[in-house]
Order: sequence, then C-alpha cells, then structure tokens
Amino acid sequence: MASKKGKILIVDDNAGIRQALRILLPLHFAEVETLPSPVTLVSTLERFRPDVVLLDMNFNTSINTGNEGLYWAAEIKKMVPEVEVVLFTAYADIQLAVEGMKRGAFDFIVKPWDNEKLVATLTAARDKARKAMGRDAKSGTAEDASGSPMFWGSSKPMTAIQKTVEKIAPTDATVLITGENGTGKDVLAREIHARSLRSGKPMVAVDAGAITETLFESELFGHVKGAFTDAHTDHVGKFEQADGGTLFLDEIGNIPLHLQAKLLRVIQNRSVVRVGGSKAIPVDIRLICATNMDLEQLVREGRFREDLYYRINTVHINLPPLRERKEDIVPLAQLFLERFTEKYHRHLTGLDNSAKVALESAWWSGNIRELQNCIEKAVILSDGTELTAKDIQLEQSKQGTSTSGTLRALNESEEERLVREAMERSNGNISVAAKMLGISRPTMYAKLKKYGL
Repeated sequence: MASKKGKILIVDDNAGIRQALRILLPLHFAEVETLPSPVTLVSTLERFRPDVVLLDMNFNTSINTGNEGLYWAAEIKKMVPEVEVVLFTAYADIQLAVEGMKRGAFDFIVKPWDNEKLVATLTAARDKARKAMGRDAKSGTAEDASGSPMFWGSSKPMTAIQKTVEKIAPTDATVLITGENGTGKDVLAREIHARSLRSGKPMVAVDAGAITETLFESELFGHVKGAFTDAHTDHVGKFEQADGGTLFLDEIGNIPLHLQAKLLRVIQNRSVVRVGGSKAIPVDIRLICATNMDLEQLVREGRFREDLYYRINTVHINLPPLRERKEDIVPLAQLFLERFTEKYHRHLTGLDNSAKVALESAWWSGNIRELQNCIEKAVILSDGTELTAKDIQLEQSKQGTSTSGTLRALNESEEERLVREAMERSNGNISVAAKMLGISRPTMYAKLKKYGL
C-alpha cells in the first residue's frame, strides 16, 4: 500500500460520495477533509493547506452553472499555484474537464470512478505538489507550446523550405512568411531567428492585427510621458525592444492602410520617433512578417501599399497546408502524443493503424494547430495504451469529402469493432457513441443496423 502522506481536500455536494471517499482516502493520505460546496473553500485552503483538491465540476448554485469547476479550479491556482487540482466529473462534462486540464488542472476523474485509478491519480497529484513545495529551483519547463521547436518533416515542400532557411537565416534579409492559419508561421519565424547571427538578442513578436488603431503607434514606436491622457511614463515601443535582434510582425495584412504608411517610414529609415516626442531613435532590427492573406490581391484591390509589400518581401516563404504534406501528419501526431503523454501523466506508446488512417484522411483546415489540439484532447481522454480512431474525435466538417472520415477508410471488421467499442464505452448512448466516432446520429443508427447491434 502507498505511504500515508499529504493532505487532500474533497469538494463535492453529494453526501454519499463524500462518505465513500472518507473511507477510501485515509488509507493513502495523512489527512482528508471534505466540503459540500465551495462556499468556504477559500478559508479552508488557508487553514488546511492541502496538497491536492478533488473538485466536483458542478454544484447546486445559480452562479457559473455548468462551469463551477473551471471557475473554482482557476481560483485555487490563483491562490496557491503549487496545489494540484483534480476535477471530479460526470461523463457529460468531460469536455469541460478537458478544458480544465488545459487551464492547469492536474487531471480528471469520471464518475462512477474506479478506486485504483482514482487513488493512482490523486497520489500522483499529491507527489507532484509536495515536490514543487519542497524546492525552489526549476519551477517550469521548456515545453510551452509557443516555444515548440520547428518540425521539418520529410515532405518535398518542407525540405525545400528548410534549405532556403539555412541560406537566409545568417543574413539580415527581410522575410515574408505566408500560409493558412495554423501552419506554423510563428514557429518558422523563431527558427529563422534562432539560426541567425542575432540569436543572442531578443526576438519581439507582435500580433499586428490585434492592436487597436489608437494604440498602434504607441505600441510599435513608443510614447513619451504626457503624450496622451494615460501616458504617465515613457514607453519603449516594440521596435526599440527588438533593437539588435528580430522584430516579428504577425498578421501584417490586417494593418489599416493609413497606418501602413507610418510603418513603411520606420522600416525605411530604421529609426522611430515616439508618440509625443521629436527625437529620432535609431533601431537595428531584422524584420520578419507573416500573414494568412493574399497580399498581392490586397495590393491590386488598393488595400495594401505596394511599396510596403515590396519592402517586406525580400524573401518570400509560403508554408504549405498540412493536407499537402500528408507524409508529415503521423510523425507530427506522434510528436504531440509524446509531449502530451508526459504533460498529462498518461502511458501511451503510440498510434494504432486506425488512428493513422483517420489522421491522414482528415482535411485539417486548422493545420498543425488543429492537429495539436486534436491529439491533446485524445491523450487526455484515452484509456488505452495506444490512440485509436475512436480517440481521434474529428468533426465531420474536418473530414474533407468524407461523411464519416474516421470510419470510411476502414474495412468492415475494423469498423464493426469501433462501433461496438463506442457503444460499450458510452454505455449504450447512441448520441455519445456517434460523437466519439465523428458521425451523425442517423449514420450511427445505420451502422448499428448493419452490424445487428
């Protein structure tokens, strides 16, 4: 039996569940406390100082109905970040639990629970929390998705792009990266910077499309104290912050026409004048821009300045969509699987054949970002040692011309197996089983009739 150590707080409005856990968990934890609602959660956290909180996803309140678990999980992590939160959820709320894990929850347990799995999850959360509380160093990891390394793959278009990057990265050439949403334009920009002679200097990324027009000049060029009502101090803009390094302007196609002229002037002069100031401040930057828009078409329509387009287009790299580099889909999925298996404490070894077929047959309109999110969700929800097609829950709209992409590419025996497993896993709920397989309810009825289920 595992050693009795650590403290756990259970927050659940079901008296029977609280009683059952009061019997089970003292065998594994030194101290166990329960609460019927989150009303006194804050004061209990301050007094009891638990290592783990087992938190129900829903309570009998009129506030945050359906999202109470997410709300209180966030509040716990704000108050005591080192405490691990395990979400307690019914099957219908699994999607909320998955979102909770993305926001920082350690894991989730589905009711009715398996005692062995529940204890294993809670003790793992306890051990992680106690380890974090007992040391100061290494409080984070380098796994942050925004810092993911570039995955080149083996497709011809990506091999060609890799060769181009090797040639241009050591130079100061301005680069324009185009491609659909989710193709990894920001990751490629970081790769170019990392391979450049400026790699020891900062790379400053700006989502140009997210900056309001009123703040555009202040954010990019800076301002001096008193330049406008809220300018209480001098502010260094993004161009100055990137001095000596790389400035990455994402979504450059969204910049309004009248502001493009001001941006062009700074790029040409390589100097900025802060809003409210008069002094020209030299900036030494390498410029990389990105967009999912057709800038040539915008130029023809008069919505993007032609002179700015040529200024930022010294080297043009177009990242292909994932559906045009199918040989890279499974290796990418495996990469994400390994990353999220470690992050979410799962024991998955890979993808089975049905999963590979499902992944390669999908349309991936959201490209690599969509694939990453799909694998993350599948890893969280999976109960097996390999991801299967039923774990890869793809929307019908993502299946290209297929009406049931996950099943369409499979032979009948494999399809029947998946349909049976979906019905077993959903406890006979046809709607839930259909969602698992990424097909409509009428299609699911047809499959059940076909296989005599």
